[in-house]
Amino acid sequence: MKIVRIESWREHAPLSRPYAISSVETSAVELFFVRAITQTEAGLGSGTPVEFLTGESVEACEAAIAEDKLQALVGLDVRHLGAACAAAGELLRDTPAARAAVDIALHDLHARILDVPLVDLLGRRLGPLPTSITLGIQSTEDALAEVDEYLGRGFRCLKVKIGSGLDSDLERLRAIRARAGPSVRIRVDGNEGYSWDETLRLGECAVELGLELIEQPLPVSRDGELDRLPASLRSLLALDESVHDEHDALEHARSPDRCATYVVKLMKCGGITAARSIAAVASAADRGIMWGCMDESAVSIAAALHTAYASPATRYLDLDGNFDLALDPAGGGFRLVDGELHLLDVPGLGVELVD
Repeated sequence: MKIVRIESWREHAPLSRPYAISSVETSAVELFFVRAITQTEAGLGSGTPVEFLTGESVEACEAAIAEDKLQALVGLDVRHLGAACAAAGELLRDTPAARAAVDIALHDLHARILDVPLVDLLGRRLGPLPTSITLGIQSTEDALAEVDEYLGRGFRCLKVKIGSGLDSDLERLRAIRARAGPSVRIRVDGNEGYSWDETLRLGECAVELGLELIEQPLPVSRDGELDRLPASLRSLLALDESVHDEHDALEHARSPDRCATYVVKLMKCGGITAARSIAAVASAADRGIMWGCMDESAVSIAAALHTAYASPATRYLDLDGNFDLALDPAGGGFRLVDGELHLLDVPGLGVELVD
């Protein structure tokens, strides 16, 4: 089953609800798609470059997946999935979202050829899990309106972006907890926006606020100081910007109690192959994984979900990246049922382009 053609293209995707984090505001994203084609099947992949996180610009991603460059992969036998993904990884070493798009397409193609859902090819471990849905940095009034909307839609796990200032963040979090009630899970994500003292104060408020998880409050430059944080805070700590690949995961695993969770994003690490390497380190180090995302198509969200349900280290899902797209060029892959993500029982990723 050799690849006979590879197609790629770009789609501009405005967000239906622009949002802010501690370092950037987002109102639209650029989606890149790749289709790997044999004589009988086609696999679909997608990537979203995130320059502030990985250094990969939109222009670099577009150049990396130009069809003339991807011709180097034509002729590969997709039945040898590991070799095909390794070749793609070497070709696209410096552009993780481009690498993810191709890697996802190869996995989708391989599973479609075998006529099985990708999760079964990877080794299904888990059933449906709830995903969090994200509230950006905003006024308390606007945040409460979103809480009401999301709870009304069946979500029972909220992730709140923080990092604009601890006092205002705590005011907003207390109001959200009061509105949501004690049974709703609340996670917070600092996106490196806090100082050391602010991080300590947030940790002191974690029990009062009923926080399930505290994601990356400190800048990556302070990773060497994480072991000095109180044990109670480290037990809630999830590292995102600090963990890009399996080498970062292994480095943090050398300190057994440094954090509880790694945040794995396919756009950050470069696709399913790389994500599974991080997951293997996490499992060996007794760390959990939260599977996260950026603003992405259902294609790459489905890819992350299939990978998550095949990993014993999976603890949390934060796979809401396609919900805010005003128009996603692809659909399918999974169903959202009362805040839980259910895979479809169809070959590959179960995604298709929307006419």
